[in-house]
Amino acid sequence: MLLIPYHAAQAFNTWGELNYITFSPNRPISSLIVFLSPYYMPLMFLLAGMSTNYALKKRTYRQFVLERIKRLLVPFVFGTIFLCPLLAYLGDKNNYGYTGSFLAHYRIFFTKWTDLAGFDGGFNVGQYWFLYYLLVISLAGIGIVALVSLVTKKKTFEGNIPFPVLCLFVIPLPFLYDILSVGGKSFAEYLYVFLIGYFVLAGDEMIEKCAKYRYLTLTIGLIACCANVYMFIWSGEKFGIANTIAKAFAEWFMILSLIGVGKKSLVLTGKVTAYLSKRSILFFSLHFIGIVLFQMWFAKLFEGNPLLLYAVPILPAYVATFLCSEIAARIPLLSFLMGSKAYTVKRKEK
Repeated sequence: MLLIPYHAAQAFNTWGELNYITFSPNRPISSLIVFLSPYYMPLMFLLAGMSTNYALKKRTYRQFVLERIKRLLVPFVFGTIFLCPLLAYLGDKNNYGYTGSFLAHYRIFFTKWTDLAGFDGGFNVGQYWFLYYLLVISLAGIGIVALVSLVTKKKTFEGNIPFPVLCLFVIPLPFLYDILSVGGKSFAEYLYVFLIGYFVLAGDEMIEKCAKYRYLTLTIGLIACCANVYMFIWSGEKFGIANTIAKAFAEWFMILSLIGVGKKSLVLTGKVTAYLSKRSILFFSLHFIGIVLFQMWFAKLFEGNPLLLYAVPILPAYVATFLCSEIAARIPLLSFLMGSKAYTVKRKEK
């Protein structure tokens, strides 16, 4: 659900990065991105590591790999071929004044190779970077797990280490940010947190420790997040190493706090969470197009009022994304290509 407000805010960033549509820089709106970004995606990779631990209790390595290919590679290829060209077309149109048709732009998409961001109309993978990162990291992670299991004779692990030692896992993070980094996204960083999720935090005892110390880690994480936002957005100066350290503390301690808070307060069941779980991959695939289109349509109406220009397109983008997700869910082939299970109607037994 954070995807839409997060990506809507990128159009207002203060660090000069293009977006599929770009507005005047705005520091309060940009602060939302910088506040969330240290831990937003790393948390997803850590949860993926934890989920892999549970998955391997019921699956062989081969079954796990085949499932990852089906759930990640298929929607990645489909999205790159059919959805990312539309984002690239919008980027070229909004940022460089492209006047040709969408179909004519298809050739540009597959022949123009720049920084892979796509904001200039060139080839890009959009939000699908997450899927190919997760696929590569899952395969690399499973390889590491297989090597460890050869030595230990165990396929799954449930670590139990003292909480102060767990806090020290923050130390390597600043050194990993620039290793195997593509577009500011580090394979090394995400593999690191994936493996922590698998080897350390998948066990109930460690999750309970996160829950026990959740207020402490949340306090440290929020202070680090605020320091990161101040140094990067508001100070007007470059803090270098200090800013990197603040980012690392924000990442790690917010992850620990959210695992703990989730254990105590976010164990949600019911129709709403079941529905959101089923639609998550469809929502992920379709949300970016929705927010960019509505920002385009409201651009002139709210010109000069960044708060309204940011906030107003969000609601119709939610509605449109969920509506399109429902349509996609009811088309079996499209559901499969987008990595989701097809919609089924449960019939009551007589």
